[in-house]
Amino acid sequence: MAITVTQAAADRVNDFLANRGKGIGLRLGVKTTGCSGMAYVLEFVDELNPEDEVFEDHGVKVIVDKKSLVYIDGTELDFTREGLNEGFKFNNPNEKAQCGCGESFTV
Repeated sequence: MAITVTQAAADRVNDFLANRGKGIGLRLGVKTTGCSGMAYVLEFVDELNPEDEVFEDHGVKVIVDKKSLVYIDGTELDFTREGLNEGFKFNNPNEKAQCGCGESFTV
């Protein structure tokens, strides 16, 4: 089981954490929502929960709860810029389909 982070995503997370002034890493999870059923959730982490799994890549800790890990195991977190748009991109090998707007997915 693993979650990986590209160098571009690691740089962006480190920038966010430095600007925030605190935090041990980034939580990656899923929630039920959208057209296809699930959406990714990103938030800063100040404390670990007992059920958390911690992955570290390029100096960034990615924290995932065990329930979410089933759906996102093997995911690579990337940060991309396309024209005026920028954001995190999830390369999840478990995805079977995405909704048309790209906000939710199915496994």
